[in-house]
Amino acid sequence: MVVVAGGVTYAVTQSGSSQPSSAPQLPQKSGPIHVDSVSPASNASGVDGASPIVINFSEPVGGNTPKPQITPHVPGTWSVLGYDMAFTPAVAFAPSTHVTVRIPAGRSGVRSNGGGLLKSAVTDQFTTGGYTQLGLSVLLAQQGYLPMSFSSSSGGGAGAASDTSAGTSANLTPAGEAYDPPAGTFTMASGYPPSLASQWNPSQPNVLLQGAVMAFKSEHNMTPNGSLTPQFWNALFAAQSSGQKNANGYTYAVASKGSPETLTIYHNGHVVLQSLANTGIPAAPTVDGTFPVFEKFVYTIMSGNNPDGSHYADPVWWVSYFNGGDAVHYFPRGAYGFQQSLGCVELPYDQAKASYPYLTMGSLVTVQG
Repeated sequence: MVVVAGGVTYAVTQSGSSQPSSAPQLPQKSGPIHVDSVSPASNASGVDGASPIVINFSEPVGGNTPKPQITPHVPGTWSVLGYDMAFTPAVAFAPSTHVTVRIPAGRSGVRSNGGGLLKSAVTDQFTTGGYTQLGLSVLLAQQGYLPMSFSSSSGGGAGAASDTSAGTSANLTPAGEAYDPPAGTFTMASGYPPSLASQWNPSQPNVLLQGAVMAFKSEHNMTPNGSLTPQFWNALFAAQSSGQKNANGYTYAVASKGSPETLTIYHNGHVVLQSLANTGIPAAPTVDGTFPVFEKFVYTIMSGNNPDGSHYADPVWWVSYFNGGDAVHYFPRGAYGFQQSLGCVELPYDQAKASYPYLTMGSLVTVQG
């Protein structure tokens, strides 16, 4: 177990998956054979869609015997070892998929080493579960979209016991990690304030994961929201397999409503900008909380109504929206460091321009004080 910033520790446990047995072959028989068991069990639900399908017979199975049929079809390989036949998917079954395994009998069916025929056909059905929140956390951490590393319990860092190009744990496909993540621990990177670590939970929805999903989708030309679509999962798995990493690095910003008001931006664990800032007046305050950047403009016109009911339409530059109509941006003021805006975090021009490339889609902005 590893201590994370703020004195919080997180541990990850691992569940097992079915594997073919290595039982020695006994003397062969030529009589009928039968199926002793199928794993996953018939009518099982919540099954790991990346795990093998294992069929155990009453006699050692012939190496060239006809193979069972699996629907829906996914690429994979069959292997025969003693009494077992096993299908290992090369591409996992999708979540919530109803899978049928039909084991043929008779002269066109499964045969034993001694030529014995399967007397009766067998049909097994099961339903896959869903990708896990924990698996999502592991993959996003390994690809650099979270401010932390993931270390498998086999030892070493995120690359230990892993595919050297992608950080995928040994014997697990990316989809396998999403279904059934490896045991290990997350370690928060140094250099960030406690306000970031305090919001992290690898097993529960949280704003760090939301921002990481948005950042990934933005880099992969998808609408940068927090929706976990099949397109997102497929892109995430492809990136993991090819060893792609977050090209923008990790950014976290803190807008403090203390006196004087400031904005501090952290990038990859280092402070890259500190500036006086303006937040909202009491009649239109900047809401406290943590929010991901969801829209950006080098220049735009902000319009709306003032607290007295009058209308405004103001030109602004270097705009990064993070909460509704609230954004980090430049707005001309005689001075900075106190409440002046209608909810936005206003910066001087040079500081706003410097902040803009760091506040990429999904970057988190915490407003506090």
